Amino acid sequence: MYNSFQLVARYLHYYFTSLNGKGHGTHSPFVFEFITKVLNDKTVFPEYKTVEQLRHRLQKDKTVITVEDFGAGSSVSKTNSRTIASIARHAAKSPKLAQLLFRMVRKYQPNNILELGTSLGITSACLALAKPDAQLQTLEGAGSIAAIARKNFDEIGLTNVHLTEGNFDNTLPGVINNSPSLDFVFVDGNHRQEPTERYFSQVLPCLNNDSILVFDDIHWSREMEAAWDSIKNHEKVRCTIDLFFLGIVLFREEFREKQHFSVRF
Repeated sequence: MYNSFQLVARYLHYYFTSLNGKGHGTHSPFVFEFITKVLNDKTVFPEYKTVEQLRHRLQKDKTVITVEDFGAGSSVSKTNSRTIASIARHAAKSPKLAQLLFRMVRKYQPNNILELGTSLGITSACLALAKPDAQLQTLEGAGSIAAIARKNFDEIGLTNVHLTEGNFDNTLPGVINNSPSLDFVFVDGNHRQEPTERYFSQVLPCLNNDSILVFDDIHWSREMEAAWDSIKNHEKVRCTIDLFFLGIVLFREEFREKQHFSVRF
């Protein structure tokens, strides 16, 4: 992973080379609407309060659990013993990013959602609450964390979430085989090049014209940037939107030419 200095340098490059976040200079109607109606939507939806109350409770939980990490590891903790509070503070998506995912699901109304990397379930709750009649399949590698996420789903009253526990290498093929179509996929796990590119290839056959893929931490490391470049250049990808911390991939044939946008957020 990049160190703090490298990450700041990468962010500054993104900031000064990206569109200003107002939609100016965007010639794509879809991307312009995404920027103006989704990215910059300041509505405070009531579901935000539900999720942030859960986040606040978890950030105060000093319970120590043992975490089996199948991915690239934590940038904060170098041991397998962590408090729930630490995971909630450092591994969960920020309110800004989690709420953006909520707005995306609310806007584009996917019926079948897949999340790779449940963690404590904070982002999962955003995805599930945004469209309660959608089916959310979420995968978590660490059993101790999956157990907490299940409790959180029960506490909120989510009935449209199915959590599959275990290494993605073992669980993802089965989930895909039982999913004839995937409309929205959020990949937030195993931040390395080869697994990220493999997950992309595995879900590709289940995607449709309107499917949206979102990759977390695309500038987290040189490996993740290489994976992002590979995905951008895939022949089936029609458009990408780089928000620095998230990368959005679109397959709509309406994009007659491949387009890549970097947008300040």
